[in-house]
Amino acid sequence: MKKEICYSDLALLTQPIEANIELLLEHGADKIELLMDGLQWDAMDDQIARMSKVLPQYNAGYTVHPPAWDTSLTSENKAIREASFSEYAKAIQFAHNIGAEHVVIHPGFCFSPVFDKEIAQMRAADAIHRLCKIAAPLGVKLAVENVGYKGASIFSEAEFAAFLDGMDSVAGYLLDTGHAYLNDWDIPALIRSISHRLLAVHLHDNYATGDDHLPIGEGGISWEPVFATLAQTAPDCQLILEYAPGTELVKLQQGKSVLLERLQLV
Repeated sequence: MKKEICYSDLALLTQPIEANIELLLEHGADKIELLMDGLQWDAMDDQIARMSKVLPQYNAGYTVHPPAWDTSLTSENKAIREASFSEYAKAIQFAHNIGAEHVVIHPGFCFSPVFDKEIAQMRAADAIHRLCKIAAPLGVKLAVENVGYKGASIFSEAEFAAFLDGMDSVAGYLLDTGHAYLNDWDIPALIRSISHRLLAVHLHDNYATGDDHLPIGEGGISWEPVFATLAQTAPDCQLILEYAPGTELVKLQQGKSVLLERLQLV
C-alpha cells in the first residue's frame, strides 16, 4: 500500500477553505494540513464551528496548524503568550472535532539577541506541558516543530532533539526541512536522533537565505540522504508538502510522485 502524502493548504493561503480542500484533493492529496491563518480564519470561533461540521464530509484526512503569524508561546509580552496559548488550545479542540492526526506546535521564537533563550525554552516547556493536558484526553497528538532562523530559534540542534525528553508521550516532533537547512542543521542526523518520536516532516526547500518554501529540488537541500534516512529510521511518519502561497498545485503532485518514488527505491 502506498504511503499517504499530506499537502499543506499554505499554497492556497487566504482562499476559501472548501474550494481549497477540493483543489488539493483533485491534485492528489491524501491528507490536508489546515493552516488556521489569514482572512478565512479571522473570525476564528465561528469558522471552527462551521468547519467542524463541513470538513468531515470530505474524503480526506487532516492535520491542523494553528495560526503561524503574530503568535508566540515564548513572546516577551505576557498578553501575547496567553493569547497564543488560547489559540493553540482552540486548535486542539478543533483537531478532535474533525479527527485530525495531530496539531502542529510552534514552541516559540527569540526575535532579539538580548532576549534570554533559556527563559524562552522554559516558557515553551511550560506551555506545551499544559497543552498536553488538554490534548491527551481528546486523543490528539502534538507535533512540536523546529521554527526560527537567523538567530530566532530558541534551540540549537541538540537542544531541540532533547526538548521532549520527559514530556508527555502525546507530544512528538515535527521536523521542518527548510527551517533546519536555514540553521545549518544536519537533517539526516537529526532525523536519526528524534526518529523514536518523529510524528511528521514538513518538506520544502530553500537556498539557505530565506524561508522560501520552494518545492523539493528547487533549492539547495541535498534530498537523497534525507529520503534514505526517513525510509530507514522513520518510515511511518507523516510527510507533509508545505509549499509557498501561490505555488502551482501541479508542483504538489510532482512532489508527491518524488516522495513515493524515492522512498520506495531506497
